[in-house]
Amino acid sequence: MAQSEGDAVRIDVWLWAARIFKTRSQSAAAVRAGHAKLNGQAVKPSAEVVPGDEVRVWKNHHNYIFEVTGTVKKRVGAPVARTLYIDKSPPPPPREVLASMPVRERGAGRPTKKDRRALDRLRGHH
Repeated sequence: MAQSEGDAVRIDVWLWAARIFKTRSQSAAAVRAGHAKLNGQAVKPSAEVVPGDEVRVWKNHHNYIFEVTGTVKKRVGAPVARTLYIDKSPPPPPREVLASMPVRERGAGRPTKKDRRALDRLRGHH
């Protein structure tokens, strides 16, 4: 299944084959938009990934960091796909932090000056 260690594969193909994205066009669009970076650099979908590279992906409002350990040109099953990378992503924030953030009701319109000042105080800006 996995190719030899030194084989280079396009980043959009690797993201799709490792099951980070559901379709290859989604992975290519993410790379084009700058949501997937190779070794800290924004690259084109044709950039080549080799084992040892670091791939950072911004997906679903979460930052993922992967170290490439293997490459494949075809999409593989989930158990095999998990062997293609080491997930070094930071853990998501605890639910308590997310629950404590203020949420504005939909359709409430723009915040008033009083609301904005209250938000600034809450965030510690003033």
